[in-house]
Amino acid sequence: MKPQTIFDKIWSNHIVNENSSGESIIYIDRHLIHEVTSPQAFEGLRNNKRKVRQPEMTLAVPDHNVPTTQRNQGIKDSESKIQVETLIKNCKEFGIPYFPIDDLRQGIVHIIGPEQGFTLPGTTLVCGDSHTSTHGAFGSLAFGIGTSEVEHVLSTQTLILKPAKNFLIKFVGRLQKGITAKDVILDLIGKIGTAGGTGYVFEYVGELIDNFSIEERMTICNMSIEAGARAGLIGPDQKTFDYLENRPLSPKGKDWEDAVKYWTTLRSDKDARYDKVLEVDASKIEPQVTWGTSPEDVASINSKVPDPNLFKNAEKKKSVERALNYMGLTPGQNLNDIDIDTVFIGSCTNGRIEDLRKAAKILIGKKINPAVRAFVVPGSGLVKKQAEEEGLDKIFLASGFEWRDPGCSMCLAMNSDKLEPNERCASTSNRNFEGRQGRGGRTHLLSPEMAAAAAIKGKLFDVRKI
Repeated sequence: MKPQTIFDKIWSNHIVNENSSGESIIYIDRHLIHEVTSPQAFEGLRNNKRKVRQPEMTLAVPDHNVPTTQRNQGIKDSESKIQVETLIKNCKEFGIPYFPIDDLRQGIVHIIGPEQGFTLPGTTLVCGDSHTSTHGAFGSLAFGIGTSEVEHVLSTQTLILKPAKNFLIKFVGRLQKGITAKDVILDLIGKIGTAGGTGYVFEYVGELIDNFSIEERMTICNMSIEAGARAGLIGPDQKTFDYLENRPLSPKGKDWEDAVKYWTTLRSDKDARYDKVLEVDASKIEPQVTWGTSPEDVASINSKVPDPNLFKNAEKKKSVERALNYMGLTPGQNLNDIDIDTVFIGSCTNGRIEDLRKAAKILIGKKINPAVRAFVVPGSGLVKKQAEEEGLDKIFLASGFEWRDPGCSMCLAMNSDKLEPNERCASTSNRNFEGRQGRGGRTHLLSPEMAAAAAIKGKLFDVRKI
């Protein structure tokens, strides 16, 4: 048998059938759903008089539309309320496990999956959400799907797909002090662009990845989609097993022992073939911040806003001009001189307990700039509970941050947390498209530590100087 990558191994283990055109029917082990991309799928099931094939293999939670304040008053926005109520109704009718808004386990879909042990190495996992790639941190082949595919998985527990190509991203060298997983993935996206991974599944390797915690690996895999990849993968190791052991939905007893024995085989073979390989020198990475309206519009905090005239490609030059006009920035402006109005710490990229700990560490004994509004949105009720047990909420509150309930919040402005036109935000989320955080809102992506520094200084600022 020829050497295989981890992607090859998971893919071949899940083929139900394949045809001469290269398409395969792939078995799907796990399915996560939320209130935004599932209503039409359930309606399709009803119209075609179909059942959910394996309800216990799907897990549902509201996250995109839920309020992060005054939750006891219910959902005030009528459209959001209808979407959440529809999810409740659909899950009840089709027998799908559901975490309601007042359940401690409720949270962002990509945070609750690993928390519950629903995400496991070697599985295929899908969700009607772009950032499903997050789960690749556990050695799960995880990717986002469209609404019609959500219906297909609910009905058949399979998908019809063509295999992706293998892209090895190897990190060499050690990070400088103060550089984070968010800086690493933003730097990578800046290097290869938002289309650099199109048609590929990334596999991340190197001493840097080995040394990262599981939560840092989740940040890396989360933003694989922003580089165009279908998914991101990291081979499971002892850290993975330690994280998953004794989780509510993880295997138990003999099943756990058998699972770990299998999971240890999920490493790419020594002579496995890759379609593309990129080596990245991690020692040269500095704190990153985006300046434009795409995740690839990113640079070191100590650099300047680029001049569109320096881009030889006419289309790129035009897109940079448009981005700078939207962002209200001028070429040559120092990134660390840009004043900000709002700071958002949260999202499926950086709403986990380690993210909150790191931001709180910067804020201890400090006050945020009085001109800044800042809030923290834990990624789940369990993250919030743990943070409060550790006293992190008190640090945030004492510094001037608001402490809120879990949800997607200002990552995508489908709820009441939105930017006003021209309001500038330092955000730990994953996308900075026009209007992503609110119509006319201006988003700068960065790490939780950099977000805390921005809140203190009232501007984008190199956290290493604090």
